[in-house]
Amino acid sequence: MRYLALLRGINVGGKNILKMPDVRCVFEGLGCKDVTTYIQSGNVLFESELKNAPRLSVAIEKALAAKFACSAPTVLVSEEQLETVVKNAPPGFGAHPAQYRYDVAFVKPSLQARAILPTISLKAGVDEAFEGNGVLYLKRLTTRASQSHLPRLTRHAAYRSMTIRNWNTTSKLYQLISSQKAPIA
Repeated sequence: MRYLALLRGINVGGKNILKMPDVRCVFEGLGCKDVTTYIQSGNVLFESELKNAPRLSVAIEKALAAKFACSAPTVLVSEEQLETVVKNAPPGFGAHPAQYRYDVAFVKPSLQARAILPTISLKAGVDEAFEGNGVLYLKRLTTRASQSHLPRLTRHAAYRSMTIRNWNTTSKLYQLISSQKAPIA
């Protein structure tokens, strides 16, 4: 099976600095094949014979913690799941990048995006949030970004169990995983 591992909280703000070649070695040490990374924010594409995603996610987290002595919570997304996230996004999502910032919050399976959505603070006329395909689609008006309530998500109880990627990165990851030709970062 082809997977995307989204590592949370690495190479951000000078904390949890992990070099992608070292991360690839950890995945290869777990028996993963065709391991590649995309940019430095913790996007790892790979193949595994393991089909139990929760077990595989735990193994990845433990191996990363042992190698780097830091926590890197991991959201594992199958190729099929990522395809669904991209192809079944809300109508028009990502269509106006000059006007809106678009993000996707990937949620660890112990939580459900539909349970989180009603608890998110949104600023009327600035923010919008949609649940679908197991993720949260977040949209905010660029010209009023300073008024957005979406940055408050970092204080939400569920924040530690999710990782966010912008729409461009999410779309590119889908393109890479579906072509199985990811560039090495």
